[in-house]
Amino acid sequence: VQLQAYGGGLVQAGGFLRLSCAASGSIFSINAMGWYRQAPGKQRDLVADITSGGSTNYADSVKGRFTISRDNANNTVYLQMNSLKPEDTAVYYCTADITIRTPWGSRGYARDYWGQGTQVTVSS
Repeated sequence: VQLQAYGGGLVQAGGFLRLSCAASGSIFSINAMGWYRQAPGKQRDLVADITSGGSTNYADSVKGRFTISRDNANNTVYLQMNSLKPEDTAVYYCTADITIRTPWGSRGYARDYWGQGTQVTVSS
């Protein structure tokens, strides 16, 4: 099982970016999915997460500007980031709570998986 993130880049303040993260491999089910970010010299913090049923949760700093969504059929989570600010500059990581599918097709163990990170840079 792996997560692959896409969509980072350089954008001016006030601009927008859309991040995508697709899970692939032997997947039985995916529970919560989310995005974290880590700025240089700082800890990794939650940006937003979303349950399999679509309930969402956001960090206060991004409420009203970022929107998390998911496509369950394609095991993909998105982060639409609008009105970007220089303080949004960070490496963004996707994460997912995934239950694997065993070789016999049954439910296996569940654990958190992380993507490789994608850089978002917002210039002032």
